[in-house]
Amino acid sequence: MANLKGLFKDTAIYGLSSIIGRFLNYLLVPLYTHYMPTQSGDYGISTNIYAYTALILVLLTFGMETTLFRFANEPIPDPSQREGSWPDTVFSTGFALIASLTALFLACIFGFITPIADALGYSEHHEYLLMMAAVVAMDALQALPFSYLRFQKRPIRFASLKLLFIAFNICLNLLYFVVLHKTSVFYVFAINLACTGLISLLFIPELFKIHWHFDGSLLKRMLSYSWPILILGIAGILNQVADKIMFPLVYPDKMEANVQLGIYGGCVKIAMIMAMITQAFRYAYEPIVFAKAKDKDSTEYYAVAMKYFLIFTLLAFLCVMGYIDILQLILGKGYREGLVVVPIVMVAEIMMGVYFNLSFWYKLIDKTIYGAWFSLAGCTVLFAVNYFFIPKYSYMACAWGGVAGYGTAMVLSYIVGQIKNPIPYPMKSIMVYVVMTAAFYAAMQFTSDWHIVLRLALNTLLIVLFLAHVYWHEIRKR
Repeated sequence: MANLKGLFKDTAIYGLSSIIGRFLNYLLVPLYTHYMPTQSGDYGISTNIYAYTALILVLLTFGMETTLFRFANEPIPDPSQREGSWPDTVFSTGFALIASLTALFLACIFGFITPIADALGYSEHHEYLLMMAAVVAMDALQALPFSYLRFQKRPIRFASLKLLFIAFNICLNLLYFVVLHKTSVFYVFAINLACTGLISLLFIPELFKIHWHFDGSLLKRMLSYSWPILILGIAGILNQVADKIMFPLVYPDKMEANVQLGIYGGCVKIAMIMAMITQAFRYAYEPIVFAKAKDKDSTEYYAVAMKYFLIFTLLAFLCVMGYIDILQLILGKGYREGLVVVPIVMVAEIMMGVYFNLSFWYKLIDKTIYGAWFSLAGCTVLFAVNYFFIPKYSYMACAWGGVAGYGTAMVLSYIVGQIKNPIPYPMKSIMVYVVMTAAFYAAMQFTSDWHIVLRLALNTLLIVLFLAHVYWHEIRKR
């Protein structure tokens, strides 16, 4: 129970930084959708390029974030080493790999920018790709230091750096878009470059505190553990961004593609509260899982944590859908036609979160190859749905493709996990919450033609009933 309380505390801190950060980022959505109207296609360009950077970031970090927790928790192999030096060795060895991959990436981008830009459809805007290449390189170099803060149980430092990035980003966006009326997507990328550079500079003092030591034999072990995680990460991120990468490539009208992708990208921002909750939970949960692996009650802990994760995410789903009439004001009017994708994308994000929770059974027994196969299966389904249906159904195919992809990976992981390393998840209790959420959501849709005040009142009542059920069956009993 002490570990569970620690999970809640750390999740609250990580979650607060994520919630505040996402909320402040939401302030940029009306800014962009107002100053970059749908027909300009600029928001679609932003959505497309950020999808590429997310994929590249996974490649450059090479699964070292999870690998850090796995090996830093090992006993010190040499007793003569000073106390606390082994985690530093793990960190510095992983960081050396990421730095080498990042240097190679930058050399390729800057050396072959013309053919790369031509292939991606940005032959007239090399600067977009060059700026975002620098951004993703700095993000990759920050990834392991951020993970090390989590390992060291320093959520305050972690959250402060994340929030500083957001604050600086918002201030510069307001300056350029509102005050100076610089409304091109160029400034979106330039501002991101400046903000990422600031956080990179602030990490320099942290790096000087590290006892640097590269261990070649350790790197071999880390690579053996991390390469399946890399495949898992590639497949996982493709499940999130493949639709945004593929959309301009398969949509019949190339000019209209950026317009439609911009609408989809704007509406997906509302659904991203689910990704925010999953990320906050992951930041707190991942270090605890590996530290608790040898405890006798570990499987019970994982089962309970899964249940509470689902409760939080289902509550978030009801809140977003219950107040969608208010949340839609975040978007410019030209983007609101795509709001129909919000519940679908949120369901996909819940499935992704469940899949993340299920993934620990193979990480703890060093069988990460299973995760690679599950994610590749989900990714294959997602690619197929997007390839065949985007030309006809536009961004609706993107939304349902996410559900199909994550659903495939989630079901495969659960079935195989219960055979290989069973965990007694409270499925009966979980299904009660799932059915309740589905029924309440259906009731919300039934009142879609009511007056907005009555609709919001009913939706609020349904959310309160959900919370009352949680209190009566979970909190009161404990």
